[in-house]
Amino acid sequence: MIRASSFGGVILAAGESSRMGRDKALLSWPPSAAGQAAGGETFLSAAIRSFSATCDFVVVVAGKNQEVLAPVVYAEGASLVVNRDPDRGQFSSLQVGLCEVLNRGRDAAMITLVDRPPVGLSTLEILLDAYKRSESGIWAVVPEYSGSHGHPYLIGREMMAAFLHVPATSTARDVEHAHQSNIKYVNVDDPLVALNINTPEDYEGLTSQKWNKS
Repeated sequence: MIRASSFGGVILAAGESSRMGRDKALLSWPPSAAGQAAGGETFLSAAIRSFSATCDFVVVVAGKNQEVLAPVVYAEGASLVVNRDPDRGQFSSLQVGLCEVLNRGRDAAMITLVDRPPVGLSTLEILLDAYKRSESGIWAVVPEYSGSHGHPYLIGREMMAAFLHVPATSTARDVEHAHQSNIKYVNVDDPLVALNINTPEDYEGLTSQKWNKS
């Protein structure tokens, strides 16, 4: 089965980055070692560019940091939506982003967290192909690397509805577990899908590695 879908990209960036000590969305990507000049991209700008290659549009969900993120978002041609109560948790930001995707007439979304390093285009293409060729009972496609599930992941209208029909204090993981049989996991040769950068130590650990954007 070939599933023809157009995707809206959703980047969740409303967190306060308390453990990092600065907004993770504005960290340099690729990371630079101490004493070296930072590159021209940030986690946020690189994520937007990555999604722009495969999505019809990209929505960034901000919170109290909206004024800081807005220049980056608009410079990259993305749209900014605001979670007015980000203290409810990350899932509430996901719901805000999905409502925007539906309001723009799309029935599928590609989702990531801004503290996940942007994956290569080839990884996105693998996930897109897996989604488009999946049977009708598959509501989501999730990447897997060395046994760890990660981001970005793709969801269709059915999973969007499941996410939107529960309280904002829920978690995506709980909803996914309730619909486990409707999720397809796809092995990819890309360690970035499983990385989660929360602390300065996590970020520092990236500087000794070389990252391929292909």
